[in-house]
Amino acid sequence: MKILSYILSPIFVVVFFVSLLIFHPLQWLGLKLFGYKGHQTVVDYMNWFLSKTLLILGVVVKINNPHKLPENCSLILVSNHQSMFDISPISWAFRKQQPKFVSKKELGKGIPSISFNLRHGGAALIDRKDPKQAISALITFAKKIKENNWGAVIFPEGTRSRDGIPKKFAINGLKVLTKVNKEGYIVPITINNSWKIFRYGKFPLGLGSPITFTIHQPIKINSLPFNELLEQTETVIKDHIK
Repeated sequence: MKILSYILSPIFVVVFFVSLLIFHPLQWLGLKLFGYKGHQTVVDYMNWFLSKTLLILGVVVKINNPHKLPENCSLILVSNHQSMFDISPISWAFRKQQPKFVSKKELGKGIPSISFNLRHGGAALIDRKDPKQAISALITFAKKIKENNWGAVIFPEGTRSRDGIPKKFAINGLKVLTKVNKEGYIVPITINNSWKIFRYGKFPLGLGSPITFTIHQPIKINSLPFNELLEQTETVIKDHIK
C-alpha cells in the first residue's frame, strides 16, 4: 500500500494545487462581475472539486447528517480538527449556510484560492500573538454571521490533531461567537480519519481511509449557560471520535 502511495501522492498534489491555481482567477472574476454571490458560487464548486480530488488517494468523504438544520438563523459549526482536508467537505456540505471560517491571519496571504477566499469571503483572520486584535476580529465576525444568517466554522482545539486524539477545547473564540449569536444554534461535528492522510508525515500520503463527518443534534445557544453549552458540545464531538 505504501508503495502505491508513492505513485499516487505526486499525482494528487499536482491535481490539488493546479485546481487552486485555476479557481483563483475564477474567484476574482466571480467577485468582480457578480459580487458576493458570484464569488460564493465559485467557492462552493471549488470546495466540491477539492473534496473529490481525494478520490485519487482512494479516500471517500462521507457526510452523516440525520438532523434537519435550523433555518433563518446563524449556525456556529463546532468541530474537532484533524487535517487541512477538513475544510472543503464542511464548506460543501453546509454551502446553503455559506460557512465562514475562523482562521489564523497567516493563511490570508500566499496560498492560491484559499487566501483570496479568506480575505474576500467573510472569514475572521486572527493574530494568535495579539489577543486584542483577535477578540476585535471575532466580534466583527460574529456580528456579520448574525446579520447575514451565515454559518461560522470554528475549531476550538486551535490546531490540528495529527494523530486523531482530540485536544482540549479553548473557550474564547466560541464564547465570543455565542455571546453575539444567542438566538442561533451550535451544530457539533465529529471528524474521523482525515489525520490518516498524513500518517506517514508530509510524504507519501495515506491511502484508502474514508473520512467521515458526523453532524450532531443542533443545540440552541440560549438554552444553556455557556459552560454547560461548551461541555455538552465538546463531549458529543469527542465521544464520537474513533
